[in-house]
This record gives sequence, structure tokens and C-alpha cells, in this order.
Amino acid sequence: MTVEELKINNLSIDLIRKNIKNMHLAVYPPTGRIRLAVPLETPHETARLFAISKISWIKRHQRNFVAQDRQSPRQFKERESHYFMGKRYLLRIIEQEAPPKVVFKTKTYIDLYIRPNSNIDQRQIIINEWYRAELKKMIQPIIDKWEKQIGVSVTDWNVKQMKTKWGTCNIEKKRIWINLELAKKPLHCLEYIIVHEMIHLIERHHNERFLSLMEKYMPKWKFYKDELNRLPVSHGEWTY
Repeated sequence: MTVEELKINNLSIDLIRKNIKNMHLAVYPPTGRIRLAVPLETPHETARLFAISKISWIKRHQRNFVAQDRQSPRQFKERESHYFMGKRYLLRIIEQEAPPKVVFKTKTYIDLYIRPNSNIDQRQIIINEWYRAELKKMIQPIIDKWEKQIGVSVTDWNVKQMKTKWGTCNIEKKRIWINLELAKKPLHCLEYIIVHEMIHLIERHHNERFLSLMEKYMPKWKFYKDELNRLPVSHGEWTY
């Protein structure tokens, strides 16, 4: 794999040459960084003309990222706002000499039990592990539901923090990865991402067949995608 810089007017594009069959263009939040992946032997001029043909698409996505609401970095302090399944809650800090934990029992608060003098990093680890555990409870039932409807089998799945995608999959091993940040989003947004990745087990690329399958199995997928990318995102969080 090689990396070059492709300049078009005032745009700087990361041109990635790798062992693939088709060209793939992506615009990444939060800064609108542009990445064009092309097959190894693609002439420079071919890549440049392809990028020029997508200028309007690139600029539209960059404007959307600029307009998207973003939270400042969380401090994990008393009455700070945190999201779970698309709803906003206030963090309540309870200090005690006992193993740390998160308790979620009310419509207003997420209770974080911590040892005295715990720092931000320690608090974040506890919250993230709670998010991870809760997200894992939601994922398997959704996979079970859609395996029957789509007719594919997911052999393995897991949750991890990702900065470039809401989800990803290994098609050969039929393994799916889900972004930890989806614990903060509405359940139907999580379901949309899982279905998206499961469709990739049938069709690798975002081509007409892929879009047709999404329309067939989840007709409202565009609405869910737009909602997911309109919601406030965490500091440093990326869209899909």
C-alpha cells in the first residue's frame, strides 16, 4: 500500500494505492478529511478525474460535518450530561470504598459509584465498560432476528471503540464489529448498523445490489442513517 497527496483546487486528498478492484471515496469527520483508495495500477490522472467528478459530493459531506452538534470532552463529573440509547441523563457521582460500578434505575440519572479521588480516566473506563456490557445485551437478539430474515449467519461479533466507522465486518470469517458509541444512540440506529453489516456478508460493496438489499429488508434505512448522523456526537466521534 502507498499513500500520495492529490491536490484539486483547495482540496487535499489522501490517495491510497492498495490491492483492491474498485475505487472507494470517503470523507471523514470531524475535519472532513478526504481519502480515495484506488487499485495499485490506477493512473494518477484517472484518480484525479474520478475525484473531480465527486467534488459536489465531497463538499456536501464536509458541510454536514461542520454543522453536526458535538459535545465537548466529558469530565465525568456531577450532573454532567451523558447519553444512553438516544436519551440524555445526568451523571450522579457516589464515592465509596468499594469496587466501582454503574447503576441505572431512574429516568433522570446514571449513578457512577467510584472510590474517592478517582481521576477522569478511571471514571471513563468504568462508564465505557458499563456501556459495553449494556450494548452486548442488545446485539445478539438483533442478530438472531435478522439472521432469519436475511438468511445469513454471523459466526462471531464484538464491540470496540472505533474512530472511522459505526460498524465493520470480516466477510470471509462472517465476523461483525460494532462501535461502542452506539450504546448512546437509539436502538433502531444500532439495528440499522447491524443490518448494514449483515448485508455486507452478501454483498461486499456499496453498489446497486447492496442498496437494493437494504431497501428490501429495511425500507427506512436512509431515515435511520440520517438520524444517526444528525444526533449529537462525542468529542472525536466519527460518522458512518
